[in-house]
Amino acid sequence: MSDHLVDAAETPVTGAPRLALTMGDACGVGPEIIARWWGQGAHAATVVGCPQVMQRAVACLSAAHRPAVVRLAAWADGGGLLPGQMGVWAPPGLPVDLIEAPWGRVDRRAGVAAAACIRAAVRLAQSGEAAGIVTAPLHKEALALAGEPYPGHTELLQAEGTPPGQPIAPVRMMLANPQLKTVLVTIHVSLRQAIEQVTFDAVLETLRITHRSAQLWGQPRARIGVAGLNPHAGESGLFGDEELRIIGPAIEAARAEGIDASGPWAPDTVFMRARHAPPEHIGEFDVVIAMYHDQGLIPVKYMGLDQGVNVTLGLPFVRTSPDHGTAFDLAGTGRADASSFGQAVEMARLLLSGRGVRV
Repeated sequence: MSDHLVDAAETPVTGAPRLALTMGDACGVGPEIIARWWGQGAHAATVVGCPQVMQRAVACLSAAHRPAVVRLAAWADGGGLLPGQMGVWAPPGLPVDLIEAPWGRVDRRAGVAAAACIRAAVRLAQSGEAAGIVTAPLHKEALALAGEPYPGHTELLQAEGTPPGQPIAPVRMMLANPQLKTVLVTIHVSLRQAIEQVTFDAVLETLRITHRSAQLWGQPRARIGVAGLNPHAGESGLFGDEELRIIGPAIEAARAEGIDASGPWAPDTVFMRARHAPPEHIGEFDVVIAMYHDQGLIPVKYMGLDQGVNVTLGLPFVRTSPDHGTAFDLAGTGRADASSFGQAVEMARLLLSGRGVRV
């Protein structure tokens, strides 16, 4: 394994699409978890990021697990690398002094770079040059400092994934681990705004997107349990009537379309009922619809961040991500865990197999 940054040699280039791995925030653990995961074997993937930043991350690893960072002049050059070589393609728009952004700090340059990598990866996925996208964590504050109007990955991918002149395509965030899948009706807004955004149309659209997406991971008629918004799912209107006015009617409309949806169920027990850990516990639902961010993410993250995967449902291409943030406290220490990133890659492969694509 090389400790030095090298340029791609003249090697045969294969035309098969590869996964695009965006490096995330250069000051966080994203580059390191990609490098650590890469050192575990050969992969049909290419990193979209800064070669110098990726080399800095590789240097944090033990010598036995360091992949050789190969700087690619073009995306297509990544198809002909040897085992142990990690191809890194630098997209347009990376700050020239990005390598000077320090570990573990919010930095505008890292936000600029993260957004540039995402936009480039989307173009690759849209053109068919990349099979799908796996994103390492970015930092929302750095993204804002870079002047981006999007609060996170999901919104940026949604905007970039919509063809010019067309309405913004509806997407949803799903957090999943081997025991539980949960899809969110609302995401990165205040709790007050989230309650206002729980509408009949939003809940029904979430059910439709979830149903279609489940078909791609091998469940043609997934059992979808829907959480209520209020304690005890409103207790027949005693604690709020959103279940009666909005959520229940949306479920009935979905069922009329052939979607196997049920609820609204009490949100404090529906996730426990859905947890699938055979043989001790067989889940009653294949996926749970949650009304707002923390309602759905706390149960998944409580089960452990090492296996959680973030999936953006509804995009015209596959996108997954590890279920954790930039972990600035670990950045540069060589101790970041790549398990969740590996799970994100496996989920991407599973979703792609449902579309007839092998990577």
